[in-house]
Order: sequence, then structure tokens, then C-alpha cells
Amino acid sequence: MTNEAEFIKKLTSKKHKEEAFKKLLDLYQERLYWHIRKLVVTHENADDVLQNTFLRIYKSLPNFKQNSSLHTWMYRIAYNESIRFLEQNKKKQHYSIDDVSDKYLDSLFEDAFFEGNEIQVKLHKLLLKLPEKQRQVFQMKYYDDLKFREIASITGIKEGTLKSSYYNTVKFIEENIATLELSS
Repeated sequence: MTNEAEFIKKLTSKKHKEEAFKKLLDLYQERLYWHIRKLVVTHENADDVLQNTFLRIYKSLPNFKQNSSLHTWMYRIAYNESIRFLEQNKKKQHYSIDDVSDKYLDSLFEDAFFEGNEIQVKLHKLLLKLPEKQRQVFQMKYYDDLKFREIASITGIKEGTLKSSYYNTVKFIEENIATLELSS
């Protein structure tokens, strides 16, 4: 986007808001969907969270202070909506977030939208063995190609801690992916 400040003005103006928001959807809907999908796993859940995310973005645009980029701000909202969704599921079913993730992994392989090969399936299994925060940091860096400072802004975790978490996860994956059995 060439001039983010100008685009934000359109998003917050009464005259251009609808048109600018449609453009925002075109630009970010797919990226945010995949960011959310990695956190909540299934297509149906990602779709629901994505709708809630864009609703929150739309309602919150007048309050956007531009302390970060629009991209980072929207990712933070998507991240928070995903965590909120996982927490609500945990409370409804009295499961930990990790238990919910295990449950979703089972349904992931039956999902018509999942097109992963054997290595991707192993990677998903290994990631689900990690603590939630560590998994999320890895996914934002590896899949979404976010910079550590962007992830820090989204999650509220210090950059040094994020780097350490990410590289520990990479080491864990490298050490375990070859020996992981798919049938387990």
C-alpha cells in the first residue's frame, strides 16, 4: 500500500469508509484468514473468527491511533479474536487450549480445505505438542513471515523472548520431525 495514512483517512471518513473497507477486505481477508486458521485449526472456526475480526476492525477504525502499521494492528485484532475463541471453547467444554488443539487436529485431516503432505502433517503434530504461546510465535514467524517486532506488538511479548522461543521451536522440530510417526 503506497500511502497508508491516506488510506486510513479514507477508512475513517464517512464519505469513503465503505469503499475503503471493501478494499481493505480485498487486501487482507486471505492473509488474516490463514493467520487465524493456524491458530484455531479448522476452516469453519477460522471463518467465524475472521468475521468477528473484521467486525471488530470496522467498529474500531475510528479509535486506531496509528502507533503501529495498519497491518500489525489488524493482526493483533485477529490474534486476540483467535485467543478469545479458543478460551471460549475451553470454558464451554472444560478443556485446556492444548486439549482443544488436539481435538482440532483430528478434524483437520478430515477437512476438505486441508491439502497438507506428510511433512506438513508431521509439522502440525509437532506444533501441537508445544505450549500455546510458543506455537503461536512460531506460526506468526514461519507461516506469516512477520518480523519479531511485529509479533512483539501483536502479542505483547518482548522481542528477545520471541526470538528465543522461535529458535527453540525450530530446534525442537529439526530434532523430532524425522522420527515422528503419523499413526500415533
